[in-house]
Amino acid sequence: MKKILLLLLFFTLPIFGQIPQFSMQEAIDFALENNRSVLNAQLDIDAAKQKKWETTTMGLPQLNADVAYQNFIIQPVSLIPAQFFGGTPGTFAEISFGTKQNVKASATLSQLVFDGSYLVGLQSAKVYLKISDNALIKTKKVIKEMVVSAYGNVLLAEEGLAILENNNTIITKNLKDTKALFDNGFVEEESVEQLELTKATLVNQINKTKQLKATAYQMLNFTLGQEINTPIALSDSLEDLANQNVDLTLITTPFSLDNVIDYKIMQNQLEAKKLLVKLEKSKALPQVTAFLNFGYTGNNEQFKFHKKEQTWYDSSLFGVNINIPIFSSLRRNSRTKQAKIALKQTQSKLEETGEKLTLAYQNAKTNYEFALQQYEIAKDNLDLATRIEKKQRIKFKEGISSSFELSTAQRQLYSMQNAYLQAIITLINNKIKLEQLID
Repeated sequence: MKKILLLLLFFTLPIFGQIPQFSMQEAIDFALENNRSVLNAQLDIDAAKQKKWETTTMGLPQLNADVAYQNFIIQPVSLIPAQFFGGTPGTFAEISFGTKQNVKASATLSQLVFDGSYLVGLQSAKVYLKISDNALIKTKKVIKEMVVSAYGNVLLAEEGLAILENNNTIITKNLKDTKALFDNGFVEEESVEQLELTKATLVNQINKTKQLKATAYQMLNFTLGQEINTPIALSDSLEDLANQNVDLTLITTPFSLDNVIDYKIMQNQLEAKKLLVKLEKSKALPQVTAFLNFGYTGNNEQFKFHKKEQTWYDSSLFGVNINIPIFSSLRRNSRTKQAKIALKQTQSKLEETGEKLTLAYQNAKTNYEFALQQYEIAKDNLDLATRIEKKQRIKFKEGISSSFELSTAQRQLYSMQNAYLQAIITLINNKIKLEQLID
């Protein structure tokens, strides 16, 4: 039995210890479900729904109950002209009214009949909910862009490190071969020193890239919404992402301000300002409420209200209250004018936002087109630099090329390798920026 348990444990360990893998799209989907900013934006929507219901209930029937118990330790005394009771005119008799203890219980049903502020409040609650919905969409777009950037930075560090280590392997072998040639008098010491200098530079870059890689993984985990040191693996490569992000149809996709979330949010704010003007105007309208009250009152010299013989007196009342604003020393007029000024400012900001977004689209489109061109150029340059470096290595081994020429070709190759990786990252980031303004 113990052997069976050990075998089961052995075969299940790899399953539980497996590191989760994410493609770019899987990382985006995961972040949209787990990122803290997204979760908070969703909570804001829940709060907005509750706020909308809170506003709605203000116009629904309200029922309140009231129970009061009074025990006069010393009862108040009233002075009544004594002549009412046959006494001397001009004198007063001391009389206490009522019993020493009493209990009153009542219930009041009230209903708002008309209130202009309430009607505007209902509309405002709907706008507030739309603002929260759009804020969630905006947050998701921002998180998506952050995931794309963080994912790309991890791949840049990973693949950049792989290239550097491969280059270091080649340099190490070349250095070993060159030292052998130097020991046998076939090359000068300068050739060895050139390669040693190149190797030292590579080692320094490798150490730096390792640190950047660790930070990039932490940043990606943070964006995904999980603990920053969680082990993860990425299934996409930069080459895969480059192929996925070459999309010429994106350049011809029509641009519409109504599709841009920032413009929608600004439109929501304009709508809110319009409602604020209506709210201030509505405060000059009368407010009408109706109520129905029903109650019981019990009186006694001692606390015997729980006894069956206690007598209770009921009462009921129906009424209507009308509150009519008449004069506020022009305060309402001033508040209305302030709301109108705020509305004009928001209208101006909406126009400004539209112009800024149009310019941002043109800029994003241009940057994406340029990134596509730079990617193709960087790819061709890398192929060319690779061929040149390979030829120089062969020539150097055959003694028909100097160490300086080889070193120059190698530095050129490293530069083109870095430029190629950067071109892919730029392509990915510029595409997501353009998509954010179109989708």
